[in-house]
Amino acid sequence: MRGRALEFHLLRVAWQDPARLTQLNQLGPVGCRRGRSRPFRLSVRVLVVDDRPSARVGLALLVSAEDDLEAVGEAGSVSDALAEVRALHPDVIVLDAGLCKQGETDIFQALAQEHPPVKVLVLSVQDEPPDLREALELGASGYVLKQAVETELVPAIREVAAGGRYVPPELGAGVIAAETAERRRAEKGPLSDREREVLRLLALGHTNQEIAQQLHISVRTSEAHRAHIMQKLRISTRAELVQYALGKGLLEP
Repeated sequence: MRGRALEFHLLRVAWQDPARLTQLNQLGPVGCRRGRSRPFRLSVRVLVVDDRPSARVGLALLVSAEDDLEAVGEAGSVSDALAEVRALHPDVIVLDAGLCKQGETDIFQALAQEHPPVKVLVLSVQDEPPDLREALELGASGYVLKQAVETELVPAIREVAAGGRYVPPELGAGVIAAETAERRRAEKGPLSDREREVLRLLALGHTNQEIAQQLHISVRTSEAHRAHIMQKLRISTRAELVQYALGKGLLEP
């Protein structure tokens, strides 16, 4: 239920049960909370933050065209944005990526300390997974490419306002792939694939000469691999090598 239909429904409820009027005024951002010009709050309150006036106007118009969204204010800097947050109490901030940190002011840290319920949706031209991950790690609830603002901004605002997280589908797949690769590297530990082979053979009791023969490398290379393994793992005995190999599952058939 959206727009005027929702408004009429809430007015009907309040008329039939006046005691619920106060409750309705205290509902969440997409329900009804007290607003400035009407007794019920029917929309997600959005603050647009961009250092370009033309961009702020365009984004505000895009937001306000929706029945369930309301552009309540604009800001051209982080300091102005924080002042507007204190005055306007938005539910979602649409933030240009270039303003994520301005000077010594970290908007995410300031919001976490003063206004933790406020969600931040970052707009960026950067379409690489590392940029998305950085924004999310800073504290953003969503990330929208400026190239796709017309089609993705509105659903992204709704998603983060509802407590979800929004990422562009094409970047989300890249982030998942990067996280999977990172997890696999962590599982492997600091050793290369060849060093893991050497470690396995050492843990099974093979000599440097036998390892060199099996892996078709020189004895000197085998000895170098052993020295690197010991150094990387900070161990000094074969018993410790065996224990590490067992822990990593290297001795399983």
